[in-house]
Amino acid sequence: MTIDAARDTPGRQDDGENDDDSAALAATIGARFERLPLCRWQVMVRLVVGAVTFFEAFDQLLIAYALPDLRGEWHLGTAQVTALMTVGSVGMLIGALVSGRLADRIGRVKVIAGCIALSGVCNLALTLCTSPEPFMALRFVQGMAIGGEVPIAATFIAEITRAHQRGRFVLLYELVFPAGLTAGALLAAWLVPLLGWRWMFGLAAVPGLLCFALARWVPESPRWLADHGRHEEAVATMASIERKVERITGAPLPEPAPVRPGTTPSGKGGSGGLRELLTGRYGRRTLVVGSLWFTGYFANYGITSWLPTIYKDHFGLDLSTALLYSTVTSCAGLAGCLLVALTVDRAGRRNTVIWCMAAAALCLLVLGLTAGDSAGGVLAWTSLAAVFLFGSNICLYLYTPELFPTRIRALGSSVGGATNRLGVILGPIVVGAIYAGGAIGTVFVTLAVVAVAGSLSAAAWAEETSGRTLEDVAP
Repeated sequence: MTIDAARDTPGRQDDGENDDDSAALAATIGARFERLPLCRWQVMVRLVVGAVTFFEAFDQLLIAYALPDLRGEWHLGTAQVTALMTVGSVGMLIGALVSGRLADRIGRVKVIAGCIALSGVCNLALTLCTSPEPFMALRFVQGMAIGGEVPIAATFIAEITRAHQRGRFVLLYELVFPAGLTAGALLAAWLVPLLGWRWMFGLAAVPGLLCFALARWVPESPRWLADHGRHEEAVATMASIERKVERITGAPLPEPAPVRPGTTPSGKGGSGGLRELLTGRYGRRTLVVGSLWFTGYFANYGITSWLPTIYKDHFGLDLSTALLYSTVTSCAGLAGCLLVALTVDRAGRRNTVIWCMAAAALCLLVLGLTAGDSAGGVLAWTSLAAVFLFGSNICLYLYTPELFPTRIRALGSSVGGATNRLGVILGPIVVGAIYAGGAIGTVFVTLAVVAVAGSLSAAAWAEETSGRTLEDVAP
C-alpha cells in the first residue's frame, strides 16, 4: 500500500473489515519510522514519558520511609507492617496484567496518562488517612497504577523507535526507573524527619499533573492506530511526527524503504488477546520471557532485600555501615544497567541475557561456597553479581515488547511485569526462610541455581531481535 493510498483508506472501528489494509498500513508506518533520524522529537517524547516512569518509581519506594512513623503513630504490629509493605506489590502484579489488555484495546498513551493521574490522586488521598485500613486500600490501588504504567511505557517507547540502535535508546529511557528509586530515597530521607510522612505523599501527588503534558505533547502510537483500523488517524499522526522531525533537522526525510514481502500478511494476523499470547509461536515466547523475568527478579530481590539484615546480624556491622554496603551494591547494579544500555545493540539481546545471568550465577556460587567469609567478601561478590543481574533485568524491558505484534504487544509486556512481581515477592520470602535456618552459604547457592536456570532458558529458547524491525520480529 502506498502512503497516498493509505491516506485514502476509511477508518474502521469494528473487526472483520479491511484486515489486509490494516496490515499493509502498519508495515508502511513501520518503514516510515525506520527512516526517521534520531533528533529532539524522540528525546522530548522520551523525557515526558520518562518523567512519568521516574515518579512512578519514586512513589513505589515511599512506603519504606513512611513505615517508621506509621508504626508508631498507628501502633502497628508486625503483621500490619508486613501488609503495608506488600500490598503495593500485589497491586502492581494485578495492575501489570490489567493494563496490558487495556492498552491493547484503548491505546498506550491513554493508559499511561491514566496511571500517573491515578497514582497522583492516591498520593493526595494518602495524606488524609488516619488508620491503616484505608491506607492499605489506597496503596493497593496505587500499586495497580505503578505496575500498569511501567510495561506500557516500555511498549510505547519501543513502538516509536527505529530498529537501528533501538536498544540504546530504549534502555537509556529505562534508566529513569532506578533513578527515580534513588531520588525517592534521598528526598524521603530528608523530608520525613523534617516535616513528616504526610508532606512526603503530598509532594508526590504533584507529578500526577504530568497526565496533561502527555495529552499535549505525546501522540498515540501510529502502529497501534493502524492495527486498530483507525487508518486516517494513523496516517495523520505519522505525518505530523515526520513534519516535526523535518522542522527540527532542517532537512527533508529520505523515502521509506519498500515494504518487504512477508511483512504484510494476508488477512488478520491473529485473534489477539490471551489465546494468541499463550499458543503457537507467541505462546513459546511468553513462556520464555516469563521465566526470564521471574528468575532475574527472584535472584535480584533475593539479594538486595536481605543484604542489610545479613550485614547487621551475621557480621555484626552497625546499621549505618550495613546500609552503606547495601547502597554500594545497588549503585553497582545501576552501573551494570548503563553498561548494558551502551552495548546491547552490538552484543544482542539474547547473548546479553545469557551471559549476564551466567556471570551472576558464577559470582553467587563462589560466594555461596565460601559461605560469606567476611562482610567485605559479601560486598565484593554481591556487587559484581548485581552488575550482571541488573543489566540482564533491564534488558528484558527492551526485549519483551520486541517479541510480540502490535495487537498483543502491551499484553505480552504485562506478562513480564506480572512475573517480575512474582519474583520480587517470592525471592525475599524464600531467602528469608533459608536464612532463618542460619545457612548463609545456602542462600547464595540457591540464588545461583535460579540465575543458572534463567541463563539456560535464554540459551535454549530465546530468539535474537537486535537490529530487526518490530514487524519483522513479530508479524
